[in-house]
Amino acid sequence: MKKIDISTNINGIKLNPCIMNASGILCTTEKELSDLIHSSSGALITKSCTIKSRKGNLSPRYFEWDIGSINSMGLPNLGIDFYLNFFEKKKYKKPFFLSLSGFSLEENYLLLRKANFSSKINAIELNISCPNIFKKNTILGYNFSKISHFFKNLFKFYKKPLGIKLPPYFEDIHFRKMALILNKYPIHFVTCINSLPNGLFIDFNKESVVIKPKEGFGGIGGRSIKPFALANIRKFYTYLRKDIAIIGCGGISTGKDIFEHLLCGASAVQVGTQFLKEGPTVFDRLIKELIYILKKKNYSSINEIIGKLNFFNKI
Repeated sequence: MKKIDISTNINGIKLNPCIMNASGILCTTEKELSDLIHSSSGALITKSCTIKSRKGNLSPRYFEWDIGSINSMGLPNLGIDFYLNFFEKKKYKKPFFLSLSGFSLEENYLLLRKANFSSKINAIELNISCPNIFKKNTILGYNFSKISHFFKNLFKFYKKPLGIKLPPYFEDIHFRKMALILNKYPIHFVTCINSLPNGLFIDFNKESVVIKPKEGFGGIGGRSIKPFALANIRKFYTYLRKDIAIIGCGGISTGKDIFEHLLCGASAVQVGTQFLKEGPTVFDRLIKELIYILKKKNYSSINEIIGKLNFFNKI
């Protein structure tokens, strides 16, 4: 029986399998990170961290229903020094990704300068898609002129592999604008997508919102956002340089979901809401399901399907 290869390569960083956790879910504390190290995920990424530790927003700040979730966590994390020190103590072949989210451009520069010197971090995922981190809850990923200026200054000193976690985009012109900026710089990967911002979920019986921060408004995740994730992956696969890898994130709960992310152009995937539901064993199940699908479709490697989405005129 032929072996099915579900490993991938993110600009020289080998992930085997191509499945990892999404930043923000069960990746904050030493125990959570240790559990990820010993899980079957292909890599691990930390909670988005800031210069100093944060408790985050008041509870309740997360709520789940059958096809989705809503959150306004407020970036609870233990501060960048904790994560850098944690990885310095660990010896493991699994790639380590550090997620960063400064509350200003200046803090992002400080975070990236600190991370630049770590020998244990394989890559940084810079989160420019969180509504909690800039003034007036604006999302940096929607301010194209500010992003362009930021990258121009950043790459005067930054050398470590860098990925960008993007917010969801909905207009073709916005995909083109962001791709035009990213294509100018040595970006290693993009992660598509973060949660859909400014959603609202109602408890019908209580006639109330379900989370406390921001009068109930929060980011929407889970199965319901998968079509938006797939659309963003496909658009950026079309417009980005081919050496910029795409990590798909959004709505993954089965091997079929992973297959669809890969088909649209993702080279790897991250699991969030479903990881919270099942814990680290979710990776074991997803690996088995993805291998089963590839065998059934007579593929021997995920490289045979990445970006190979069919259109009606090609069927």
